[in-house]
Amino acid sequence: MVRALTIDVGTSSVRSALVGDDGTVTHVHQRPLTLRSPAPGEVELDAVEIATTALELAKATQRDGGPGDVVAITNQRASTIVFDHRTGQPVGPALGWQDLRTVFDCLVLQGEGIRLAPNQSATKAAWLLQQSDVDSQHLRMATIETWIAWHLSHGEAFVTDRSNASVNGLVQRDLHSWDLELAERLVLPPTMFATLVDTMGACASASELDRNPPICALVGDQPASLFGQSLVHQGAKITFGTGAMLDMVSGAEGPDTMTRFSSGCFPTVMRSRNGEVTWGIEAIVLSAGSCVQWLHDQLGLLDDVRDSSELARSVAHSDGVFFVPAFNGLGTPKWDFGARGAFFGLTRGSARAHLVRAVLDGIAQRGVDLVDAAETHLDAPLTELRVDGGMSTNPYFVQRLADLLGRPVAVSNEVEATTRGAGLMALVATDELSEHDVETLWEPRYVAEPLLGDDERTSQREQWSHVVERAAKTIPELSSISF
Repeated sequence: MVRALTIDVGTSSVRSALVGDDGTVTHVHQRPLTLRSPAPGEVELDAVEIATTALELAKATQRDGGPGDVVAITNQRASTIVFDHRTGQPVGPALGWQDLRTVFDCLVLQGEGIRLAPNQSATKAAWLLQQSDVDSQHLRMATIETWIAWHLSHGEAFVTDRSNASVNGLVQRDLHSWDLELAERLVLPPTMFATLVDTMGACASASELDRNPPICALVGDQPASLFGQSLVHQGAKITFGTGAMLDMVSGAEGPDTMTRFSSGCFPTVMRSRNGEVTWGIEAIVLSAGSCVQWLHDQLGLLDDVRDSSELARSVAHSDGVFFVPAFNGLGTPKWDFGARGAFFGLTRGSARAHLVRAVLDGIAQRGVDLVDAAETHLDAPLTELRVDGGMSTNPYFVQRLADLLGRPVAVSNEVEATTRGAGLMALVATDELSEHDVETLWEPRYVAEPLLGDDERTSQREQWSHVVERAAKTIPELSSISF
């Protein structure tokens, strides 16, 4: 069996594993990352810790399972590092993709007709550069896949793939060159930018690993998850983790603009190979699994987050309680940064189980909002939705998602389909597998069929629309901001 050694750097942990040509994921090693929030809206990581952890875990996987024939790297997109290429030392923290410290910078640029969002890399890199006293000609900007590839190759490879570059705000729409005019406005010298390469294809040798396997895939986490659920040419998936992200292939034709569509979805690159780009759309829920964790961490309503499914099922309904999961605002389709999470319909009789059930229901409703937005944008109905991520292990939640969607929901056998997808991409890059082979590998853990009648589903969706409106514009000044 040919296998890919996959390094998967998420928001809160690093994972390494071997992915076989039959799609199996084995010899997994995982370790949490240190996540800091020095001020509200700021999210930092330790760039050195990320690289050290990735290398240590990759070597642990090699010791347990063998060297792997090829290497794949997948990562949280848009998290940004600036480092001195002479020493390999970062000039500051890695700014996480959720970091909002450059909101004001984005608003200033917007006044000049330049549309950038604070969760893109562009203004993060500019901020890090401004904090450094190192000559900018010696500095390099790296998103996480670039940083890991640079370390695995002992500083030989300075590359970024098109799925990551498409969301950093700095690349031309053709994805073959950098926007040097924008770079000049941000005072970012061209020498800071990595070489643009295909998602799938050999780009470097991992000389720091046993037997120097070639790095054959660099890919953002959400496109990797889509591929990991065997959605190569059509279909949609939602990864329910801290937040929730729907991704769906749209085809070879790119968008007219890289800014957000009226549907609330974004254009994004799913993969590229031999210079040919496969485009897709993405829709986002900003708070999903984090709401369930909140029930445990802050409210103490759950002894363990895994208890939420059983507790929700212990009552026949939520007794009129609704929950809007909007701790950081509403993403797709409304994009209201001033909306905030809220319970509605509480009475003296509202019990712990009702609140827990309402939270799971609210996240499921938001998942359906994403599907509605994607279908509206592409004018194409889905016959089935595939899901992965931590919340995909919650039976009550998955069934509610199917009921409110009115279509089957297929649960990925691999909870972290991102790891699987990146490994499969590396194997396709070397022609060990074809894209058709990847499509045939899909075997869901189970499929939840909708049990709710059409009339009841319509009624519950209408109720949801009214509830969301009540949570909107909680902080009007933030609601007026649009990126």
